[in-house]
Amino acid sequence: MNSNTSTPANKSVLLGLIKLMRPHQWIKNGFVFAPLLFTGLFLDLVAVGQALLAFVLFSLAAAATYVVNDLKDIEQDKLHPVKSLKRPLASGLVKPLQAKRLLVGLYAILLAGFWFQPAVMGVILGYLLLNVAYSYYLKHQPVLDIFTIAIGFVLRVYAGAMAVSVPVSSWMFVTTLCLALFLAAIKRRQELLQTSQQGRKVLALYSVALIDRYAEISATGALLFYSLFVMNVHPELVVSIPIVLFGLFRYWYLSEMQGEGESPTEALMNDKQLLLTVATWIGVCIWALWPAGGF
Repeated sequence: MNSNTSTPANKSVLLGLIKLMRPHQWIKNGFVFAPLLFTGLFLDLVAVGQALLAFVLFSLAAAATYVVNDLKDIEQDKLHPVKSLKRPLASGLVKPLQAKRLLVGLYAILLAGFWFQPAVMGVILGYLLLNVAYSYYLKHQPVLDIFTIAIGFVLRVYAGAMAVSVPVSSWMFVTTLCLALFLAAIKRRQELLQTSQQGRKVLALYSVALIDRYAEISATGALLFYSLFVMNVHPELVVSIPIVLFGLFRYWYLSEMQGEGESPTEALMNDKQLLLTVATWIGVCIWALWPAGGF
């Protein structure tokens, strides 16, 4: 009898713990596969396996950072119109002690990852330390907070490069940084518009006009450097430039006209055109970089 009555509560807590790790956000770790794609190693099963393992490890690391962040921001999240309802800790679905136990388990798995991919785990360790600094200090510092978010994406690309044992080109580094700065700026812009400076203190130090300029510079840089990268390193990918340009335009439209952008993942998954754009870009890249005579 007692077992049956406790089962729904246990399931609710389990679902809350899963939600706490935000698996829907793990799609951002797809940046790990960028070196695999642009080096043409996507036909090498060993390289693919190593990249997949790096993706899993980075997803677990991202999950751990979400837990740390939510533990730190319980009170602030309770003031947010959306986070107070959707985040397990802020809504009371998961207790802080349960979240801490989950965090210990995630760190234990990541520690084991050093046995399989020490170089990747070195990058992930840097990512974890950076996000602890972000949760406790950097997120409250204007400009630094945006760059910290962006550097997280750059580290994902570096982890992918370490996984398949290839260097990260300067072009890929600066393109990823600019694109990530664009996404981070739009995220802050939407937070500022939707919460009116409530729930995140650093928002009071920004204006929409300022963040719009940040976004414009970053988007321009991302397009420029990607185009230069393609024309200098992979001229066969020139056809992908208009796709990237459309993707930027579409994302900006979703942000400006439909209020999307606070969560890049949700914006991507909720918009068919943007999702199709990303899928088309990946398909075009694979087709263009496929070894000669492979088809």
